[in-house]
Amino acid sequence: MTRVAALRGMWIEIPPGEVPKEFAEWLIERHPLRAADALHLAAAMIWRRRRPRKHTFVCLDGRLADEAGKEGFSAEAM
Repeated sequence: MTRVAALRGMWIEIPPGEVPKEFAEWLIERHPLRAADALHLAAAMIWRRRRPRKHTFVCLDGRLADEAGKEGFSAEAM
């Protein structure tokens, strides 16, 4: 929790409004993603303004990392 508290001021949050939800639905049509994973990837794509090249997507799910790689991220599953 100490590490999370230290990082808290460094991240950007994308709230799950209509745009991320619609983008997540579009991602689900393109990739075999679960809803939460699609929202995670949608938020990352919105953050990068749909230009993920040269940016790393980090997650704990190998399948999600694979799909993020297909969208252009350099993806790492921890």
